[in-house]
Amino acid sequence: MVKPGKSARKVGPLGTSPSHLMHRALQLALDIYAEETGADGLTQRQFAVLEAVSLKAGLTQTELVRMTGIDRSTLADLVARMTAKGLLERERSTVDARAKAVRLSPEGAARLEAARPRVEAADKRIMGLLPKSQRDAFLSQLAELAAAADAAPDAARAEAKAAKKALKAAEKETRKAEKAARKAERPAKPVKIKKPKLKVVETV
Repeated sequence: MVKPGKSARKVGPLGTSPSHLMHRALQLALDIYAEETGADGLTQRQFAVLEAVSLKAGLTQTELVRMTGIDRSTLADLVARMTAKGLLERERSTVDARAKAVRLSPEGAARLEAARPRVEAADKRIMGLLPKSQRDAFLSQLAELAAAADAAPDAARAEAKAAKKALKAAEKETRKAEKAARKAERPAKPVKIKKPKLKVVETV
């Protein structure tokens, strides 16, 4: 059982590393989640998928990736296993005939409804580890980080597009420079000097 309480903050590189501290906080949160939901409960990712699908029936996996933040390959495997367990049902998307959409099965809806109070209890325990005066700010900061994570793929695509455009422009300039260099290396054509025509003047 994880007990709330303050401990001396560790000093050194790890004690001031955001990535390390966030990883430790995530471990704590998942431990509390597992304690509240039980061994037979939904995993945190399963719960996230079911909650997302409950908000909008017929979600494609691309939409689920955007809503849950789970990477595409992991989500595909997760959805396949949840479908096999009877928690989700697959159907052809009405928006994109090439894509498969998912919706809650009756079993999935029942499991989600049963899990919600347990997840809420886990969230309350996690927030209870912080002073009341800091909880709203903490959630706001987490939301900002989550928004940055959501925006990262679009930013990466935009950066890649800009880099590709810059590369094409550089290649174009290189070709122009090479063409100019080849032109400069060509021997100059000899200039033809026209001989003046001499007029013959007849004398009487």
